[in-house]
Amino acid sequence: MRSRYTAYVRARIDYITQTHDPSTRANHDEEAARAWAEDAKWMGLEILSTEAGGADDSRGEVEFIARYRNDEGEQEHHERSEFRKHNGAWYFTSGDVIGAQPVRRDGPKVGRNDPCPCGSGKKYKKCCA
Repeated sequence: MRSRYTAYVRARIDYITQTHDPSTRANHDEEAARAWAEDAKWMGLEILSTEAGGADDSRGEVEFIARYRNDEGEQEHHERSEFRKHNGAWYFTSGDVIGAQPVRRDGPKVGRNDPCPCGSGKKYKKCCA
């Protein structure tokens, strides 16, 4: 995982392609990967969790966040990736991007015509809305 991150930092897309599982390599878009790697200023990799992937394992999973900056500002790429070992070498097989979790309210929703929760005595729509 760390070697693939380093390859993105250095825009070494040939290494990214070589470390793709041969059965999924056809799905890899080298041009898009190169454009992303070259457009980003990479700021760091944080490994959140791993499952298997040891010397005696044939598969493993890594959840990570790769931070980078581009024209749109600072970004985070949060992904859970699966790897398989073939002939002693690890290959990337698939990745699921993990998006932001929806915001959940602790209390009930305040209606427009309900009293404002700030305690002003006004309707919510005329006060804090």
